[in-house]
Amino acid sequence: MTQHPRLTFRGGWLMAFVPIAVFLSLCVLFFVVFKAFDMTALAMSGIVALLIGALFARNYAGFWEAVMRGIGSPTSVSIVVILLVIGMFSSLVKATNVSGGFVWVGTSIGIGGAGFTLFAFVTVCVVAMATGSSIGTMFTAFPIFYPAGVLLGADPALLAGAIVSGAIFGDNMAPISDTTIISSSTQRFRRKAGVADISGVVSSRARYALLAAGISAVIFVIFGGGGQVQAGASAILDASSNPIALVMLIPITIMLIVAFLTRDIFKAVTVGLVLGTITGLLAGLIVPSDVLGVTDGAPTGFLVGGVASMLGTVALVISVFGIMGVLTAAGVLDRVVDALVRGKLARTPRGAEAAIAIGSSVTTLLFGGVNSASMMTFGPVADEIGSRMNLHPYRRSNIMDCFAMGVACVVPFLSAFLFIAALLTSGYDGVPALSTAQIVTGTLYPLVLTVVMIVAIITGWGRRFEGPDGAVSRTRDLSLPATESEPLLAEATR
Repeated sequence: MTQHPRLTFRGGWLMAFVPIAVFLSLCVLFFVVFKAFDMTALAMSGIVALLIGALFARNYAGFWEAVMRGIGSPTSVSIVVILLVIGMFSSLVKATNVSGGFVWVGTSIGIGGAGFTLFAFVTVCVVAMATGSSIGTMFTAFPIFYPAGVLLGADPALLAGAIVSGAIFGDNMAPISDTTIISSSTQRFRRKAGVADISGVVSSRARYALLAAGISAVIFVIFGGGGQVQAGASAILDASSNPIALVMLIPITIMLIVAFLTRDIFKAVTVGLVLGTITGLLAGLIVPSDVLGVTDGAPTGFLVGGVASMLGTVALVISVFGIMGVLTAAGVLDRVVDALVRGKLARTPRGAEAAIAIGSSVTTLLFGGVNSASMMTFGPVADEIGSRMNLHPYRRSNIMDCFAMGVACVVPFLSAFLFIAALLTSGYDGVPALSTAQIVTGTLYPLVLTVVMIVAIITGWGRRFEGPDGAVSRTRDLSLPATESEPLLAEATR
């Protein structure tokens, strides 16, 4: 491996945090002051942060070489490619209006009040898993479910919270979501080559996510009613419903099965795109021009739209990994990891998990609840902390991801999720607009998930270690030679 000179800064190594400080300041400006959420704006913030940070480097050219190494890392490149691929499938699901099929089911059953709150939660969970986009799902789901649900007697705060909860659950569990991809791709195997495979991560995560979702569902069905049924709800639902759209569940299911069986996200998305396109065309949900076309000289269709929808996120990945390249070249990550590992907290597997949980939560708070950016930043640190205790990459990924999807992403005065939800509850006649403080009281899934994960760390439920050739093991095998990333492995105790 080529050794590069240590990057130094005027004012000492702490000045390496200047890009992070500028980036977080701009995040706060957009989320808290402007109350605007846009991935392209976040990417711009990252690039501006790098431009400012470079001014403090003693070796200006060396700074940008470190940025390029970070951007060109295998993890960064793999995330970018995967995001572009899954963007097309996500756009296909939206184009075929899968949520309209679920609205038809709800209309046919004739549910209302608490039942509608539960129905909205379950439906949004499925749609978010199919699209892999929590924010995109919220923009689709709120106009359909929120005004109709309130008019049907659902409690406004719990209904809004159910929609946000479903979107976060889907993002948490979807094998094609950016957060799942990032949380798995940043966790490397130490006993074999490669990073944690997505299907293995999702399979091992299901026990925590499904338990938290089940507990949330019970609370929604008990307390989700309380309003009065009003005129106009049926018309809203009828205008959004489309039973034929349910046929798209077939290619979605097949894609998920292929993802779990082959553990190859590219193969799974290819199958999903081909079958989904054929199914959508045969069912009349889309026409050929919806796949790929040109209008007034501009390319159109869900393939183009899917790639375009991910460009902001891809730019964010590039800027964040550029910042990570600077921190790595300056030796900051080594300092952070060594400080955490040599402290009392991370000298046992349980303590290492607690350190990952705390670090993931704090980073997500700092990033205003944008868990994709927080995991890109904290992922390499979690990878080093967990690997030194021989924790399996699946376990490291799940601890980091679930805490990033927990309480930290729904803090009322910082959360991008809640700012967007508050925006989407406004503008409906006869339906109350909610504040972020009101919505968080009904956003049960991330709150319950945090409790579930704390219990899992304390009790060791689901804790697994990396065995020979990356195998999942219930016990730590200290007879295996420690890698250069695990100097404290031999002296740590279970």
